[in-house]
Amino acid sequence: MTTNITSMNIDIIKYPIITDKSTRLLEENQYSFAVDNKAHKKDIKTTIEYTFNVKVKHINTSNRHPKRKRVGKFTGYKKRYKKAIITLENNYSINLFPEN
Repeated sequence: MTTNITSMNIDIIKYPIITDKSTRLLEENQYSFAVDNKAHKKDIKTTIEYTFNVKVKHINTSNRHPKRKRVGKFTGYKKRYKKAIITLENNYSINLFPEN
């Protein structure tokens, strides 16, 4: 994937991850997103900066392994995904919960 803004793929970011831990991280100006499995940190950074109009300070990524789930006698796996924790500069923030 290229980091050029004109040819950038905005579909890298799938959805924000909202859990207890991720809401605690909001106080430290850190946001969690599920991203494309093949996305690199530079691609994630340029996409976040372009989409939300913010300045990214640091990015941590981790590949989450698929968890085993069981329904009755059938066992299967959840999808695997890549998780990105984005730390923003002090002056910036992302509004994940817009007021209606």
